[in-house]
Amino acid sequence: MNFYPVFLNIKNKKAVVVGGGKVAERKVLSLLRAGADVTVVSPSITERLRKVFSQKKISYLQRPYKKGDLRGAFLVIAATDSPKTNQRISRDSPALVNVVDVPELCNFIAPSVVARDPLLIAISTSGASPAFSSSVRKELEKLYGPDFSDYLKFVKKVREKAMKVVPQQGKRADFLKSLSSEETLKALHKGGVEGVKERVLARLAKLGPAL
Repeated sequence: MNFYPVFLNIKNKKAVVVGGGKVAERKVLSLLRAGADVTVVSPSITERLRKVFSQKKISYLQRPYKKGDLRGAFLVIAATDSPKTNQRISRDSPALVNVVDVPELCNFIAPSVVARDPLLIAISTSGASPAFSSSVRKELEKLYGPDFSDYLKFVKKVREKAMKVVPQQGKRADFLKSLSSEETLKALHKGGVEGVKERVLARLAKLGPAL
């Protein structure tokens, strides 16, 4: 099966997670980080989910799944220990649905993710081997460390400044391109984020007022 890769904006979108175990917990926390409006349906939930519910960060229906629970959902995740129930959820879903570890019942799958906000790297084997995806993720986490998060937040500010202070379109385009050049990436991989920042600011100062 070939999947179409996409990043979704689910802020304030209704997401329903059916199940209350550790897998469901991971899915709920991930959805909350993306800003979703999460409802959990399950007879019981983990202590972590109970705490999240007590903080009023999720809605919780303390009972087994029943038809109608998915009404209005933008995204659905089936994470129960009942294959029969998971099949029902897949069939009932009016929206995007993921049945954990059963790709044939999904119309989307959740990749392994390397998160270096705002950088997100998604890895998938299209359901062939989630364990392989996890191994690749661990390698990429070593390759793209926290310095990349720091640098990209810096780049966002520099881009905004350059758009204002560098009037020549050609020079501005060359400068912006240099922010993500192979040379810059190599310098970041060597752990020189502060040195890279200094060089970027020095170059910008030659083109316009300094930050």
